[in-house]
Amino acid sequence: MRALLSGYYGKGNGGDEALLATLLQMLPSHVTPVVLSGNPEETRDRYNVETYDRMAPLAVLQALRSCDALIWGGGSLIQDVTSTISPFYYGGLMALAQKMGLKTVAWAQGIGPLVRPQTRWLARQTFSNCTKISVRDRASAALLSDWQIPCIIAPDPVWALESKPVPGLWDLPAPRVAVTLRSHPQLTEKRLANLTRALVDFQKATQAFILLLPFQKSEDLSIAEAIQPHLKNVSQILCLEDPQLLKGVFRGVEMAIGMRLHSLIMAAAEGCRCFALSYDPKVNRLMEDLEMPGWDLASLPDDPNLIGLTWMEHYANGDPLSSEKIQSLVDGALLHSELLSEAFS
Repeated sequence: MRALLSGYYGKGNGGDEALLATLLQMLPSHVTPVVLSGNPEETRDRYNVETYDRMAPLAVLQALRSCDALIWGGGSLIQDVTSTISPFYYGGLMALAQKMGLKTVAWAQGIGPLVRPQTRWLARQTFSNCTKISVRDRASAALLSDWQIPCIIAPDPVWALESKPVPGLWDLPAPRVAVTLRSHPQLTEKRLANLTRALVDFQKATQAFILLLPFQKSEDLSIAEAIQPHLKNVSQILCLEDPQLLKGVFRGVEMAIGMRLHSLIMAAAEGCRCFALSYDPKVNRLMEDLEMPGWDLASLPDDPNLIGLTWMEHYANGDPLSSEKIQSLVDGALLHSELLSEAFS
């Protein structure tokens, strides 16, 4: 059996690459993956899979015709807040696959926000015609329940991604703290300046070596480059493309300060203390589920001293997740794997 995998793949986003890596890890052995990618050559070389250009209509149609199933592969694909085009691209692809008679699986979805009536209608239609559906949060499950569409709910699959050790990481000074910030309208110049000042104070107080981790170079690298000159000789920008290595970084880190959802999931999964800076409901949901400390960026304190002191307090006295809690989240995430086995049995 051949399954076409569709997601935000090949766009240099560490979280979406981690979802793809986990999906490939969880796919039953008798299913051959074919991946739609924004960078087909890179995806083919990294994962040793057949690939097609996700934005080339004829190539996408050819890929659909050659496959028996389509998997919507994880993450917030069906939402219309950051992009109005995105839900129509993914929804249109799913509707086409269903019309062609392919088995369709919505895997590890985070659905919404859906503010436009047209996108809500399209989402409801396509989800109702899926063979199997798994979601990664309560809000998505509640939306499908309102629509009377059955699904399973399980923790984000990336909890179960196998990490790899990062060459050279242990040669860097210890203790280490990882920081992942991304560009976003809520991360204003003033807030970034306050976070940078707080980070400088925090580093001096803790003597930690700061790892600046861009999860998506196009969005995050310029922010890391703006911060680093303020932390000369006590920081390093670490750009890693392989999601298993990205997760592996957190094996050697005492604490993570992160905006990106998957930076916080990876860090928590590797037994790291975490502090969240939320720009999106999905990060708030993770904070609630794990009782993770943090701030909404919109309500970030104006005082860098207060930010720095809060981080120091968490660094000194905060607890990572217990090994039992991590194991239960990993076990829960494997429900996404069981769903694939059932869909393709």
